[in-house]
Amino acid sequence: MTEDKGILIHNIYYMLSYAFQGLKQNNYKSISGEDFDNIYDLFAEIIIRGISCQLKQGLHKEYISINDSLNTLRGKVDVNGTIRNKISRQRNIVCEYDIFSENNLFNKILKTTSVALLKCPDISDGRKVQLRRLMLYFAEVDTVDLKSIKWMSLRFDRNSRNYQMLIYLCYFIAEGLLMTTEGGKYKMREFSDEHMHRLFEKFVLEYYRKHHSYLNPKSALIDWNIEKNVSSENMLPILKTDILLESPNGRTMVIDTKYYGKIWQEHYDKKTINSHNCNQIFTYIMNKDTNHTGKVDGMLLYAKTQEDVVPDGQVVYNDGNVIYFRTLDLNKKFDEIKSQLDGIVKLIS
Repeated sequence: MTEDKGILIHNIYYMLSYAFQGLKQNNYKSISGEDFDNIYDLFAEIIIRGISCQLKQGLHKEYISINDSLNTLRGKVDVNGTIRNKISRQRNIVCEYDIFSENNLFNKILKTTSVALLKCPDISDGRKVQLRRLMLYFAEVDTVDLKSIKWMSLRFDRNSRNYQMLIYLCYFIAEGLLMTTEGGKYKMREFSDEHMHRLFEKFVLEYYRKHHSYLNPKSALIDWNIEKNVSSENMLPILKTDILLESPNGRTMVIDTKYYGKIWQEHYDKKTINSHNCNQIFTYIMNKDTNHTGKVDGMLLYAKTQEDVVPDGQVVYNDGNVIYFRTLDLNKKFDEIKSQLDGIVKLIS
């Protein structure tokens, strides 16, 4: 995807800092000036700093249920368990009770991910030393099978909100882990296009929320422009946009972000934009512009690849709607990336 991994890795840090505002805290700021051999080394550094910061506040605790055989009553009696004990001639009472513990899922994920990083040869020795020191504070926390976690079901409340960014990184790391057959070591997959697409989409949205809030940037659902009383609406897919910008002048832009290793499709040596991508953005526009005002535009925003030719153009429809084709070069200095994003805003201003 890129020629210079070093630039991309630093830009991933900046992208993460927009996607997760917690990375703008003082504890993380100096990361931007450090060198990293790979993306997982960057992730390890963020996790180290995140856990260190969390330890100063205290690890998150939750009430968890315990079922145990005890000499004295605690909580409430588990009747069935106690009967089984009596049958086996054990005098202990089986009790169910709650304790306020740090041995909860969030801390289990942090510990398991850190242990996995310690087994990975791609992580620098210095960072492994720091991780080992931090794991001393997780002595009462169990590990968990990362593959069994329902990541999308995790919910963060006021007490656990500080964990959100770290858990997001743990998800990326967990998906990238590959177990080797030699000595229980781990190695990492190349940071995938799927991972980058998720980050790319969230970064662009949060960038506009930060710097162009007057455009009301959001990820929004679009209703199908159909006669609902005579249509089988439940058979239609949900129209969920990546980014929707609404200019005060009444013009709207629907942006669909794409992160592929290859942008073009080829047919008889002719390069064209992927037809599925075109149909998707066209569907968004036509259903958003319910009155055919021509004031709803769309954009396919691709991460720039190493292909010789990149999309840079537009198609104007008879009603006045425009579909733009643009690329964002993530391998440029971050100031240049910001300039490219700001240039998009001018299209609907």
